Amino acid sequence: MMNLQVHIDQHSGFCFGVVYAIEMAEEILDEQGYLYCLGDIVHNDEEVNRLTAKGLKIINHDELHDLVNEKVLIRAHGEPPSTYELSIKNNLTLIDASCPVVLKLQNRIKNSFDKEETIYIYGKHGHAEVVGLLGQTNNKAVVFQDISELDIESLPKNLTLYSQTTKSTDKFYEINEILKDNGITVNTNDTICRQVSNRDKELRAFAEKFDKIVFVSGTKSSNGKVLYNVCKEKNPNTYFVSNQDQVCPTWFSPNDTVGICGATSTPMWLMEQVKAKLDTF
Repeated sequence: MMNLQVHIDQHSGFCFGVVYAIEMAEEILDEQGYLYCLGDIVHNDEEVNRLTAKGLKIINHDELHDLVNEKVLIRAHGEPPSTYELSIKNNLTLIDASCPVVLKLQNRIKNSFDKEETIYIYGKHGHAEVVGLLGQTNNKAVVFQDISELDIESLPKNLTLYSQTTKSTDKFYEINEILKDNGITVNTNDTICRQVSNRDKELRAFAEKFDKIVFVSGTKSSNGKVLYNVCKEKNPNTYFVSNQDQVCPTWFSPNDTVGICGATSTPMWLMEQVKAKLDTF
């Protein structure tokens, strides 16, 4: 036995938007035994598998076109206006679990678009939340996930900058400074979720306290990638796993202190499973 001292970060786990969506889904699953959900309810395969076993049916936008007279859950990431239009046409009942932070951002982007502002969105191409944001602009906003994608020389002299809610605050302000340093007038809108950006700060402090860190996240989670890098920066002995089977005994030495933490899309039960595995080493 290695005698590891293992602690789970109590600030890690689902953000309130994800908790809200999952509670709504479970309530309906308990009532009617099945529920359609547009896209993965959360970017975590283990949690998706748990809910599909309870009757959650994950569908994509193509499948939504063929669905009539059913209930469909809109997950925390939000949806573009076209989804709501289709639901009226197909007589679908939408269970809207869009995160309030995302809805507020959609509204702000729509207002900017109505004022004919030139909108740039710092976000991940094709990400569900970003698709919903783009929909507020008739897909006319420019999305970029790295400043290197933009040809600074040919950018408009005035632009309005927004961010996907789960992006890194530091990176967002870095982009903002680069644009301004190049003579561009930027109407900056910091629309990063504070629960996510505060998690960033808390994880920096958490990662420093332990010999080793095990970061638990789904591979599809944007927020997971950001927060894993935050931990790795503070503690080079940080390991990324998606479930307990990926934990490797050779990472650890006898009497190591080990911190377990995760993304805003990582369920607490999954971190507890990882801890149980570590406790057997």
